[in-house]
Amino acid sequence: MALAGTSKVVLGCVAFGIFWVLAVFPTVPFMPVGRTAGSLLGAMLMVLFRVISPEDAYAAIDLPIIGLLFGTMVVSIFLERADMFKYLGNLLSWKSRGSKDLLFRVCIVSAIASALFTNDTCCVVLTEFILKVARQNNLPPQPFLLALATSSNIGSAATPIGNPQNLVIAVESGISFGQFLLGVFPAMIVGVLTNAAILLCYFWKYLSVEKDQEGGQPAGPEVVADDEVTSHRFTPARMSHVSSLNPDDMDCISEPIIRSNSVRSTSANENLRSRSVNSEADIQLAIKSLRASSMSHEMVEVSTVTDRRDEGASSRKFTRTASQQRSVIIEDSPPSPGSNGEKEKEDEVVEKKWRVFVWKTAVYLITLGMLIALLMGLNMSWTAITAALVLLALDFTDAQACLEKVSYSLLIFFCGMFITVDGFNKTGIPNTLWELVEPYSRIDSAKGVALLAVVILILSNVASNVPTVLLLGTRVAASAAAISHDSERKAWLILAWVSTVAGNLTLLGSAANLIVCEQARRAQFFGYNLSFWSHLRFGVPSTIVVTAIGLLIVTSY
Repeated sequence: MALAGTSKVVLGCVAFGIFWVLAVFPTVPFMPVGRTAGSLLGAMLMVLFRVISPEDAYAAIDLPIIGLLFGTMVVSIFLERADMFKYLGNLLSWKSRGSKDLLFRVCIVSAIASALFTNDTCCVVLTEFILKVARQNNLPPQPFLLALATSSNIGSAATPIGNPQNLVIAVESGISFGQFLLGVFPAMIVGVLTNAAILLCYFWKYLSVEKDQEGGQPAGPEVVADDEVTSHRFTPARMSHVSSLNPDDMDCISEPIIRSNSVRSTSANENLRSRSVNSEADIQLAIKSLRASSMSHEMVEVSTVTDRRDEGASSRKFTRTASQQRSVIIEDSPPSPGSNGEKEKEDEVVEKKWRVFVWKTAVYLITLGMLIALLMGLNMSWTAITAALVLLALDFTDAQACLEKVSYSLLIFFCGMFITVDGFNKTGIPNTLWELVEPYSRIDSAKGVALLAVVILILSNVASNVPTVLLLGTRVAASAAAISHDSERKAWLILAWVSTVAGNLTLLGSAANLIVCEQARRAQFFGYNLSFWSHLRFGVPSTIVVTAIGLLIVTSY
């Protein structure tokens, strides 16, 4: 494709330049409108400048990709509600054998979770939990945050639903879910292990410091998870009836009783009469004391009736101790009227727990069914949408609350980006630049694969990975198709692997990196600032080594 007219090229470059600046630097001082508004602005300028017609702009929006994104978002929302990510978080700290074991677990768990539930979702839900675990064990947060961000990016390369650029590649190339998984999964496993080894070597000294010497500071107060705090709260069901009386209450009961025994007369009648009067008065005082305590009114009445009956039967001394009094009250009292209500509440709790268990099981089974359908080669977009709608229907509640959690700003960003990139392609600039590089970047030679990887790495960090895939995808595939059909599929997989791992090069290379950085900075009580340079020092060697090893595996498929 030759270059378009001069005015079209210039105006198209202006529109694409504005989109690029706002996509890479969403809070730029002269126009801090964000990525979503920036993509819409770029799309609007492409149409206003007549670089692309309105009809072509609508046609540029890839609806299958939008549908696949929407479906996976809804499924991820339900998985989060079903505590899937909570269980993954608990898996990180379950029987951990130290800091190095914890770091290795973070790498493995985040990689697998990202492959199934997208890297952005994984980073959102696991960042704060990892910070808590690091702080509890008095460990430096930096290696664990880097492990989460980099492993999530590497792990997301394994499946078409792992990240947005893979969604684009899967739809554009027509590669099935199973073929994609077989082509990239081995490279992902080796890449995650390699990344974990580099992390351990890089932070070995920090992770080997004893807890009490870490950072030269004493260990802070232990942080208890929310569910642990809840499980240790005191409830009426856990309070013993016997221990509900305090010593003051026992004094109130025993003192009148003891005083009643000191009043005696020489006459039997006077003795009985005096004892009757005093004992009744004492019992009334005991009743008032019990009412002031946590004992029920019905229990006191039963004790009073019992004492009166014993008094009329004989003239034995009334010397019952406080503990005996309480024993009589507890043993002789009939079931309180509230016991039925408590039983009903317990039945309701059991029924509620059972419903939650059934609902969670249904969510997991539907998600598993979606993955099986994707492995069988069914249409990925409609499979994800179907799973999302089934979950919404089985929820038996208004779907508005769930749908409000969908990131519609990301969907709109993709729509604007599709239009902007398509307009930039119509200027002829990307095709002209590719014609200069294409003869030296054919994938039938090691040098060609290396040059192609370098181009993808640089462009992914300059223009972001999704625009890179949109700009290079069809051109790389067409160049490889001239070699063979297998080479075309291999070219798409190389593009998927390199554009995804390229996100680990810099902090701005991937949205997952920015999510980890922002989540860590804003975390309450556990805030940590992951700087650009601290990420770069580790990201450069890790990205180069992992990309190279993965390319050897992907190209041999």
